Amino acid sequence: MDLGISGRTAAVAAGSAGLGLGAARALAAEGVRVAVCGRDPERLAAARAELGPGCLAITGDMATADGATRFVREAREALGGTLDIIVPNAGGPPPGNFVSTDLDAYQQAFDLNCRSAIAMCQEAVPGMRERGWGRVVAITSIGVKAPIGNLMASSVARAALTSFLKITAREVAADGVTVNSVLPGLHVTDRITSLHGDRASLDQLAASVPAHRLGDPDDFGAVVTFLCGDQARYVTGVSLLVDGGAYEGLV
Repeated sequence: MDLGISGRTAAVAAGSAGLGLGAARALAAEGVRVAVCGRDPERLAAARAELGPGCLAITGDMATADGATRFVREAREALGGTLDIIVPNAGGPPPGNFVSTDLDAYQQAFDLNCRSAIAMCQEAVPGMRERGWGRVVAITSIGVKAPIGNLMASSVARAALTSFLKITAREVAADGVTVNSVLPGLHVTDRITSLHGDRASLDQLAASVPAHRLGDPDDFGAVVTFLCGDQARYVTGVSLLVDGGAYEGLV
């Protein structure tokens, strides 16, 4: 399927590894010129080499709104002055529950998993509206729909971001800009490995998913990329689960 986005430009936050890299790969495969950011120079270099000509790697940190804004500005300038697609994304804060999560941890999670994405939108969306075309596809978490007890700060921050995205989607829809989020369940990423560690634990996790496997970042990236395509122009304000059937609720 031709998604009609060849030649477009995109900024994928935290796109040097994991789900962000999966999204960047899928966009690049559709002919999109992609800029990714990350903190690790070696990973950035590897990502740039993999994504191919026309794609860029920018050193950046999504832990602050300033860092997120700077990434969008640098990506837009490097890609020729126009940015058609943004994929807000960031790693997760440390695990913790009600007892173990102190007040400062919520602020850090909010900066990382909510405020940075808002900053990307504020920097990129006005230009999209002026041109009459744009896509925002934020990577959040299944924790938005089913808050995860041991990832309390993350679940709280991402739920706040989802509210922002929903309201923004309604405000900019008439200008040809869609705003959606994709909610990953359990995928094979460094985040999952760091939280669950050994092979036996990962196998147990996979067995807990109705699909009986962990997700593939490239499959996830394909979903993100579809939402950027022309065929998805009437899809906005949606929080789409990509979780192998793990979420048990109706809505």
